[in-house]
Amino acid sequence: MGAKELLKFTQVVLKDLKARDIYTLDVQNLTSIADYLVIASGTSKRHVQSVSENLMQTAKQAGEIPIGIEGKENGEWVLIDLTDVVIHIMQPSVRELYKLEDLWSVGSNRNTNLYV
Repeated sequence: MGAKELLKFTQVVLKDLKARDIYTLDVQNLTSIADYLVIASGTSKRHVQSVSENLMQTAKQAGEIPIGIEGKENGEWVLIDLTDVVIHIMQPSVRELYKLEDLWSVGSNRNTNLYV
């Protein structure tokens, strides 16, 4: 699937898995690592792990194999790289500490619901 379809797919799955505060950044003009960054919160270590595991399984079933996964064991911050879309699932305290939305928002197309 293309980048926009993958983004919408990711947003829908995260919403279905009860991820909170789903935030999308269009970074196509800022970096070559991805077209979109999606940042979402889980309510606990277990929720972050569950959301990330289910997102990976659903992506694989749809034919999108993650090229990288980091942080699943710790459960504070899980990064899933689906090539065109990079997803960060974080506990609220970690998200507040690193403020990725602010870091990447300079010059990006910010939107909490870019397509969903």
